[in-house]
Amino acid sequence: MGFLRVFREQLERLRRLGQPYFLPYKSTNAYLFLLLIVAMLEVVVGLTLLLLTACVIFFELLSPTLNDRFLPGVADQAILLWASPIGPAIAVLTVMSVGVFITVRGKLTRGRWLPWVMLILSTVLILVINGVNVGISYVARDVDNSLVSYDRVSFWKIVTVYGFCLLVALPIRAIQSYLIPKLGLLWRQWLSHRLLTRYLSNRAYYLLNPNEELITDIDNPDQRISEDIRSFTGTSLSLMVESISAILTFCSFIFVLWSINQSLAFLLLTYSVAGTLVIMAASRRLVVLNYQQLRLEADFRYGLIHIRDNAESIAFYRGEQQEAREAERRLDNAVCNFENLIVWEAMITMIQRSYDYFSRFLPWIVIAPLYFDRQVDFGVFGQSSIAFSQVLFSVSFIVNNVDRLSSFSASITRLEGFQRRLDEIYLEGENKVLQIGPDSTKKTPDWIFLDETDLMPPNSDRLLIKRLSLLADIDRRILVVGPSGSGKTSFLRMVSGLWQPTSGDIQRPKRSSLLFIPQKPYMLLGTLREQLCYPLDAKNFSNEQLRSVLQKVRLGDLVNRYPNLDTTQDWPRLLSLGEQQRLAFGRLLLHSPDFVVLDEVTSALDIDTERHLYQILTKRKMMIISVGHRPTLAEYHDTVLEIQGAGLWRLRSAERYYSCGDYKWRRLNQQHKRKL
Repeated sequence: MGFLRVFREQLERLRRLGQPYFLPYKSTNAYLFLLLIVAMLEVVVGLTLLLLTACVIFFELLSPTLNDRFLPGVADQAILLWASPIGPAIAVLTVMSVGVFITVRGKLTRGRWLPWVMLILSTVLILVINGVNVGISYVARDVDNSLVSYDRVSFWKIVTVYGFCLLVALPIRAIQSYLIPKLGLLWRQWLSHRLLTRYLSNRAYYLLNPNEELITDIDNPDQRISEDIRSFTGTSLSLMVESISAILTFCSFIFVLWSINQSLAFLLLTYSVAGTLVIMAASRRLVVLNYQQLRLEADFRYGLIHIRDNAESIAFYRGEQQEAREAERRLDNAVCNFENLIVWEAMITMIQRSYDYFSRFLPWIVIAPLYFDRQVDFGVFGQSSIAFSQVLFSVSFIVNNVDRLSSFSASITRLEGFQRRLDEIYLEGENKVLQIGPDSTKKTPDWIFLDETDLMPPNSDRLLIKRLSLLADIDRRILVVGPSGSGKTSFLRMVSGLWQPTSGDIQRPKRSSLLFIPQKPYMLLGTLREQLCYPLDAKNFSNEQLRSVLQKVRLGDLVNRYPNLDTTQDWPRLLSLGEQQRLAFGRLLLHSPDFVVLDEVTSALDIDTERHLYQILTKRKMMIISVGHRPTLAEYHDTVLEIQGAGLWRLRSAERYYSCGDYKWRRLNQQHKRKL
């Protein structure tokens, strides 16, 4: 029962991942999706039957002997099928299935007709290939009989039929080999775009912090978007096509076996079912190991990327040994899990090989007594072996693909969990928009107002700020001070909207009018023009504007070194922290926001440059909230918010705080301690 429950859960995850591409998820349910799949298969059967009938009629009109030569017995079977109730029933069901697609045509918008057409065409080709394979089994039987009887004429006639089958099958195989990867590529492009859009919406990339796996349960989002999507779309289509092919192969060749010997058919079913159950029981551990391996490999890769991104800092500290130990620890975890994976794969491979070897002589055991009693001809040996191997292969689909299925199951779990979390964040953002209402632009305040707000870090019970009330409007400048770790940057995160208060109320202006600049500015991969304009469109500013801003923030030397603003360099490594901070001030001047939040943005600058930059800001009409420790910042602010830790805080005027009050006493006390 536990296995069935897990199997149902995986099927539901697979549906949630696969359905949105083929059918809109919100406007329908699983039953309609399954109905369309059944309708697709019925359309395939109907089209294949019509195609076969058309070929029979065409050959009959072209030459009455062609059917007997290339399609022996097929014409008679086609006539019997249409004369029986089965033929008209298939025709009616095909028309009804087409009607189902016509009924839901409104849902199949934005190119969703294309994947269904490609699936139908691929399934038709699979069915045609199976028909050709059945014909080849009869050809093989006739070849063996003609060789045994030394019938030269019959042999070459049958070889001609075999050549015709190859001419039909090869181009079909080529088209099928193109259609499936092409559909997988289109699906991957759509799913990647969908997840990327939601990953970069409502700050999901920030909430799903890859360094906080125990909190978010979402490790390595980069791997899930790149590798897991590629693996899922390609493998799912491949397994689906192979599953359909296995079902059709079973239905085609089981009749061949049944016509040869019923005992052989029963023996095959019993053997294949028993082998499948054994493999499925042994492969449950393989699914867990594959899931862990995906995570551990991604962790190891992330550690190497971290070394590359922080190469200069590591070189300054000479921390190669520490980094090597951490990288080796991640590698050892991946290797240890992979060793267990190898053991289980070896055991399952042994079971698979034994299963395959024993299956080879089962037809001989059943057919040999019949042949010795002259109840069947010699060609039945070859035909029964072909039919038995085909049916065994189709029934043993799980056995032969257990490693792929276990890896595929792990990727489904990882990718569906990632998609579900992104959808939750996306719906939360949509609900907030609906709650605000259509007149949200009129309700957006022109101030930052905190009304008895409490602040704790996400997923933590540590109280940073308790019952803080503060009003910050245009032309007010607030300096935030306090000991390290007291919650100054956390306060800025709450003001900027990255964190929400635990209790109380907070009102903020619209996002476009507020700009946050961290102590270490973000440097993107791009040109100097894009660096300065980020995240605005660089086309909105002329070269003269950009050069003028660089001169204002005292980066004229950068203009001289790179007169072409479209120069691309490794800017995070090329520019010092002080230059990066001045470049961030240039972004601020280009944005011209009404509200700006600065987190120690002049920590790497000298006093004179700091004074110059803040004087530029004070001449502009904007609200400023700064975090800093230098007393020289007092003259550019009118209010000081002192965060003392453990929820305590004090709000004072800058003049009073930096005159003869607490700051002066604290500074003298620190100087006295240093002397001691």
